[in-house]
Amino acid sequence: MADSSASYIHMVHHLIEKCLIFNMSKEECMDALSKHANIMPAITSTVWSELEKENKDFFESYNNTRRDHQTQSPSSSSSSC
Repeated sequence: MADSSASYIHMVHHLIEKCLIFNMSKEECMDALSKHANIMPAITSTVWSELEKENKDFFESYNNTRRDHQTQSPSSSSSSC
């Protein structure tokens, strides 16, 4: 049982990494994995939180980059209209 649990957690970890590639927030990732991989949001949230604890510098940079892109998006879209 422990081996299959570890395998499941590893799979969720891998899917979260895919969400990161698509620049998703934690909530967006939880929704996507729930919808497309049938993974309970609580599982995704727990694994994401553990990854944040283990990779503080990465997630700090990731969240800052996401925030920067979000603040730039409205001005970019309004200038193209």
